[in-house]
Amino acid sequence: MTYCVGLLLTRGMVLLSDTRTNAGLDNISTYRKMFTFEDPGERVIVVLTAGSLSVTQTTMARLTEAIESPEATPETSIMQAATMLKVAEIIGDTLAVTRAEIDDKLAAGQASATASMIVAGQRRGGTMRMFLIYPEGNFIEATEDTPFLQIGEHKYGKPILDRVVTPETSLEEAQKAVLLSMDSTLRSNLSVGMPLDLAVIEADTMRITSRRRIEAGDAGFAAMSQAWSQALRDAFSGISL
Repeated sequence: MTYCVGLLLTRGMVLLSDTRTNAGLDNISTYRKMFTFEDPGERVIVVLTAGSLSVTQTTMARLTEAIESPEATPETSIMQAATMLKVAEIIGDTLAVTRAEIDDKLAAGQASATASMIVAGQRRGGTMRMFLIYPEGNFIEATEDTPFLQIGEHKYGKPILDRVVTPETSLEEAQKAVLLSMDSTLRSNLSVGMPLDLAVIEADTMRITSRRRIEAGDAGFAAMSQAWSQALRDAFSGISL
């Protein structure tokens, strides 16, 4: 499994993913779950993936192939689509077809595969938009009322986001929020693991303005985790019945 989270804010977007993939306790691997597509100044798209690795890898390979095809059109390529809504539709359709094909192959063994994705980006002349795409290809969009989306093992990291994130949250504070959300998940679920991929897109830049890979043992992340744990202990001790 995995955990991915994206924040849609007035000042930009912040996205974070882990890299763990497991097929049992004795079969744990590291695979990238964040995929970026850029034409700086014109368009930026980030895709976060969770679920069956066969589904997500095949879907991303097909999306990349469509971008690179000499016959690419706004109907087939996410780098030519007229709107971010069309980008979400192309990715949703590709995911749904891929999942159905793999499910058919697994049917004989009474198994199934599923996956979901977060798609975030902006094109020149358009607004920033962020979507959560379900295995069936349908999707929902982040809004001012719900400025963050999660996929994978999301329940452990949701409380802090509910409490601190608003559309007016700064990009610096937003990075802190998603990292602490991930820290809570790492502590509670072994199917989520390091390293982490963090990307920041400032509004109207149409490019990734900050990118960071956080490895196991990263001093800054460890210090933040320890400070958060101590703050929670102090708050707990200070509350009276």
